[in-house]
Amino acid sequence: MGEAMFEHRTDAGRRLAAVVRERASDADIVLAIPRGGLPVAHPVAAELDVPLSVVVARKLGAPNNPELAIGAVAPDGSRWLHEDLVKRLGVDEAYIDRIAREEAENAREKEERYLGGDEPPLDGATVVLVDDGVATGATAHACIDRLRSVGAHRIVLAVPVGPPESLERFEREVDEVIALSRPAAFGAVGSHYRSFEQVSDDEALQYLDR
Repeated sequence: MGEAMFEHRTDAGRRLAAVVRERASDADIVLAIPRGGLPVAHPVAAELDVPLSVVVARKLGAPNNPELAIGAVAPDGSRWLHEDLVKRLGVDEAYIDRIAREEAENAREKEERYLGGDEPPLDGATVVLVDDGVATGATAHACIDRLRSVGAHRIVLAVPVGPPESLERFEREVDEVIALSRPAAFGAVGSHYRSFEQVSDDEALQYLDR
């Protein structure tokens, strides 16, 4: 895999901000996918001088392997599924329905904690959606669907790193994809950072000045 490309999330965010400034200077708002997306998104929003907020979705883990995302669900219950992976693993609909209900409730609780019912106006907005990286991208896919449903006009996905095949799928879904690195030998998002410690809710909330 070679040397890690980023020192930490803030380093990645600063480097991402410079590219986003050149390619999406008309953005109205930057939305992070919490928790790990917030340290990356904060310097991007500062560079663009626009508000920073969040959009929430929860991963749907595979049976017996909860770290493997077979999809994701938004607080309103809408969900995105990695259909090929669901089929390959033979995941049944009853399992998906059950876990989607559970995670939609978790997503609602998380959204309330981060936004307190104060959702930013997105109808007609140009949005930069930021995370610390994508692997399967399930959570980001669900977030994009949510942004479309509330009327976002233009969506730019901006991430430090992701595998080419995942980023190519996003290019069919959003208006633009900005990725600093698209390594063929991907591994996991954290392998591209020297420091990739988990971000707590309390730490993440500090970036929102709440």
